Amino acid sequence: MKVASILFSLFFILLIDCQAQTLLHTDAFKAKLTDNKNAQLLDVRTPGEYKEGHLANAVNIDYKNEAFREKIALLDKSRPVFVYCLAGARSAAASKILKENGFKEIYDMQGGYLKWTSSGKLVEAPANSSSARGMTSSDFQKLVRSKNVVLIDFYAPWCQPCVKMLPTIHKLTNEYQAKAKIETIQYDTNKAIAKELGIEEIPAFLLYKNGKLVQRRNGLMEESDFKKWIDSNL
Repeated sequence: MKVASILFSLFFILLIDCQAQTLLHTDAFKAKLTDNKNAQLLDVRTPGEYKEGHLANAVNIDYKNEAFREKIALLDKSRPVFVYCLAGARSAAASKILKENGFKEIYDMQGGYLKWTSSGKLVEAPANSSSARGMTSSDFQKLVRSKNVVLIDFYAPWCQPCVKMLPTIHKLTNEYQAKAKIETIQYDTNKAIAKELGIEEIPAFLLYKNGKLVQRRNGLMEESDFKKWIDSNL
């Protein structure tokens, strides 16, 4: 009987713990946020990212800022907190810290701002944001319109996997200059074309041949994998 009681207590504790932090797809996140008039919406990206565009009524507290814990302490722990970042990694870490600091109801957006915008949901952004000044569809088509293989790398300077692979990309650019064109496109200043291409996470690699998309890949890749990929399409 005592064992059963202990097991029930552990189950109850785990259930409460799971309920404190909930991962929601963008549609569910939007519906939950809309229905909850007492919600606190938290954007944990950098101020620069926030300035380029954000969800309406979102408060910006940079997860990587040293004052993050101090700033979240000013929020109301009795009210639900909705959290998002660009792709989900920072919001997951921020949600964990929120839970550790006594917040009882936390909703983390799966896929982050990339998923939100790629699905056509509304955001607030200044008229002169870089998302309105980047590469056009026509510019991109000119870039990939080639008989040679064209490898496009969508990256961002704050994306660790992106930065980690840049030396490899630069090396391959020189090595394959007579056989293939390799181009890097910064996500932050080309959000419009990224949305048009369905880029929902970075790093994103798009391989074109004769102006047509052959395949796309995401995430960390080894130099040998890039070479096999390019060579198989030459």
